[in-house]
Amino acid sequence: MESKNFFVHSAAIVEPGATIGAGSRVWAFTHILPGAVIGNDCNICDSVFVENDVFVGDRVTIKCGVQLWDGVRLEDDVFIGPNVTFTNDSFPRSKQYPDQFAKTIVKQGASIGANATILPGIVVGRKAMVGAGAVVTHNVPPHAIVVGNPARIVGYAPNGTVHKKEQVGVVTGDQAGEVPVRGVKIVDLPLIKDLRGNLSVAEIEKGLPFVPQRCFWVFDVPSKDVRGEHAHRTLEQFLVCLKGSCAVMVDDGENRVEVQLERPNRGLYIPPKVWGVQYKFTADAVLLVFASDKYDAPEYIRDYDEFLKVVGVE
Repeated sequence: MESKNFFVHSAAIVEPGATIGAGSRVWAFTHILPGAVIGNDCNICDSVFVENDVFVGDRVTIKCGVQLWDGVRLEDDVFIGPNVTFTNDSFPRSKQYPDQFAKTIVKQGASIGANATILPGIVVGRKAMVGAGAVVTHNVPPHAIVVGNPARIVGYAPNGTVHKKEQVGVVTGDQAGEVPVRGVKIVDLPLIKDLRGNLSVAEIEKGLPFVPQRCFWVFDVPSKDVRGEHAHRTLEQFLVCLKGSCAVMVDDGENRVEVQLERPNRGLYIPPKVWGVQYKFTADAVLLVFASDKYDAPEYIRDYDEFLKVVGVE
């Protein structure tokens, strides 16, 4: 133990060699092994077990009945609810050990609810929220709210980042026009009604915000799956849900809004340097996407932390 500016209950065991940060509190019946590193101002509640190859950042709360196995990494300001179960071996066998245990990372500010189970090698994104009892089998995007078994995205967290200006909302109904995310617009296309059926049109150099160089469409998406999860450096996009409905989350690093696309004559314009995610697809949904340029892999920003750097948000 490298610091003495912390509290350890008389009924807790902190092995020599463990690192406990200043201001941290370790409560009764907790056992921390020699290689573990606990940051500053943490609260480790009753009956927590911490193995050797574990890192816990600053201001982390770990409630009762949690075991942190080798390979678990908890970044700053994480909350771990009672009886959360972490795992680090996909195929465990008695007395048989992998060469290296899977790394499970819970990013800064994320929260995991009581009795949730986190499978090996999972990354829970920054400020994400895992609901109580969820079984997390895939990585959780930044700010996402996931629930169920297996855990699925049901929304995005309000005030989901550390940025004071951030907002979150849902745009539906007749709310065409700009939304409170930089440069994003909802555009209504012409709707021509006829006894023989309805028609909508997007004129290439008139009705659309840019001249498309590419288009693609997304369909047969299982309703709980997620598409997108990226931003573009210079590319513009225009999304229209031709059939069914889906939700699009747009995020400029400070403000975040969920837009419902449920009309074949309503489109969503997404400018460069805006993070976008499409989810909540109905079974019959067909999403058409116009792009301002041809496909170019380096154009994509697929890591949210990199995105924040690109848009200049610390």
